[in-house]
Amino acid sequence: MTAGTKFTINVIYLLIICIFIAVFIQTINLKIFSSAKYVQQVNSRKLHTISARRGDILAKDGRILACSVPNYKIVMDPSSNGLSDEVFNAEIDDLARSLSDFFRDKSASQYKELISSARHNKRHSLVINPRRISYAEMKIVKEFPIFKHGRNKGGFTPEETGMRKMPFGMLAARTVGRMYSDKEKGGYVGIELAYEKELRGIDGQSQSLRIGRQWVPNEISAPVNGKDIVSTIDIDIQDVAENSLKQQLERYAADHGVAILMEVKTGAIRAIVNLQRQSDGNYNENCLNFAIGEAMEPGSTFKLATVMACLEDGVISVDDTINTFAGEFRFFDRTMRDSKKGGHGMIKVDEAFEVSSNIAFSRIVDKCYRKDPQRFINRLRSLGICDSLGIELPGEARTFLKNYNEDGWSRTSLPWMSIGYEMTISPLHILTLYNAVANGGTMMRPMFVEGISENGEIVERKRPKVLRNSIASRKTIETVRRMLEGVVEKGTAINIKNTKGYSIAGKTGTAQIANKGQYTNQGEKKYLASFAGYFPADKPVYSCIVSVTGPNNVYYGNIVAGSVVKAIADRVYASEFKKGEMRQKSSREYADVFPYSKGGRMNDLFTVFRTLNIQYNDNVSRHAWVSTQAKETSIAVSTKPIVDGMMPDVRGMGAKDAVSLLESRGLRVRLRGYGKVATQSIPHGTKYERGTTVDIELRI
Repeated sequence: MTAGTKFTINVIYLLIICIFIAVFIQTINLKIFSSAKYVQQVNSRKLHTISARRGDILAKDGRILACSVPNYKIVMDPSSNGLSDEVFNAEIDDLARSLSDFFRDKSASQYKELISSARHNKRHSLVINPRRISYAEMKIVKEFPIFKHGRNKGGFTPEETGMRKMPFGMLAARTVGRMYSDKEKGGYVGIELAYEKELRGIDGQSQSLRIGRQWVPNEISAPVNGKDIVSTIDIDIQDVAENSLKQQLERYAADHGVAILMEVKTGAIRAIVNLQRQSDGNYNENCLNFAIGEAMEPGSTFKLATVMACLEDGVISVDDTINTFAGEFRFFDRTMRDSKKGGHGMIKVDEAFEVSSNIAFSRIVDKCYRKDPQRFINRLRSLGICDSLGIELPGEARTFLKNYNEDGWSRTSLPWMSIGYEMTISPLHILTLYNAVANGGTMMRPMFVEGISENGEIVERKRPKVLRNSIASRKTIETVRRMLEGVVEKGTAINIKNTKGYSIAGKTGTAQIANKGQYTNQGEKKYLASFAGYFPADKPVYSCIVSVTGPNNVYYGNIVAGSVVKAIADRVYASEFKKGEMRQKSSREYADVFPYSKGGRMNDLFTVFRTLNIQYNDNVSRHAWVSTQAKETSIAVSTKPIVDGMMPDVRGMGAKDAVSLLESRGLRVRLRGYGKVATQSIPHGTKYERGTTVDIELRI
């Protein structure tokens, strides 16, 4: 090795050693000497979550069923850099008096001591009062002495939170969402839970940088507010159903009750009521969703499935006769009884259905299926009554219908199953069956949501879903529809026979509720009274079920439940069917001469009017924004004056135009509902500051 080579190698070794020493020194410097510097830099930054506004749940017409109402906790930074001693000393007494008069929980001297002590101790966050206040109240507090100087010079740093409110109280509360008792559990139920992802939105994030002793916020990512859920609930029908059911529950001191109204063609649930008696004797929806989650022995409403099974299998015809004897018949070791003392004697099948003879249908099923009980079970299953409905709401109860030779099967199972015992099924399942009969045999899935809305526009529309195209032959459907009409015209539900221009079809049910699996004559008995059917009977529009659990003194389905169905049907008929003909006629008559328009940008609207050949007045000044009013044969257009610093009037405008206009004026916008703007939280013509949030409600 030459001397030059040795020198080169030594230089390389020396460089490697120098690099190693430099890295080592830098590591020690970062670890020991500079760590405090970087910790300080990290501690000078704070990340905060900006909560997204939870979406609203709306009735089908856009009225709000559940919404998040902003409220505020009053927090102050008494040591804010911008809050001078001069301002603090001059206004602290007035601030203390204002807070004392507003909250009425402390004296002015106590508030002064609280704030002054925090400032002396250099605190940067002081909760003035733990009580949450509304937006309107916050605007008042914001103008208090010291606070009126703002965040930096006045230390006013209110914290916004959201509170879930239900403007219509307990109407459909159990189906809509969170209940009072669930609040402690921190969970949601109903639509709130089923559409949690859509309602929740996506939280944003902000970063606060510490400059001196002051924290300066800086938004990193804006929150994405949750979408609105448009339910199928009709507020007016829901109100009628709830009041009608509640009156009946109170009259008979029942344990709990259910009422469901379904639209025949679509399966849309227009009303759903769950009421249970509370410890104070009052009834409310702070309970299980019995309509979808409670499976019980249905009793005689199940006879519809029984007679359909027999007709489909061809083992009976409506003109066949059956001997019901004197109202009692013994099946092996158990005695079956009819409600009529002395019985019905010889009776035809359709008449047996109208008077709800237990003995008739038990004897028919026992005679026709005794040799092959599973045939009867299989035919019942073919009607779809055991299928999962697949509804979007959680908690759907499973139908229980045992098979032949399963545990619990006995020689009396077949006759008792024929009249709705030794099985369990939810009210919603029963209603779905009756709705299918009303719908000509097509079974629809019950639907609770019509669509998902964002910024006032439907972004996803839910479509009706067919569960079974046909649950039985057309002949069977037509036969049982006549039999259901007969129940009301001359059978057990004659008490709800209508003289108001329309008829109801359906079936009564009265079932004794088993106590620990036993039906005993000893002690107090408990019953389930129910009625399921549809109206108008000739051209069904709605199907309905009412079930009342544990009524006292009177427990027959026609009286306890049937009268509630009639009360609901009468109100719906009066408000929809009578006026419906008039509305349809008016729509046809004025289809070509009664135009409709939302307000918006003038040039856009005029382009649409000209394209559609709609008459309008164009003698308005060339203004960017206009409002419209439908006249008999034209659209009346008027300008919307826009003044800097003054709140514009966006009522009557569509969501996109309203948001565009408001945001162009430096305002933040929160939308509720869908359709066109009905109300705005800041009245038009009011002065505002840029960055102010305005709530606008949309309605169709």
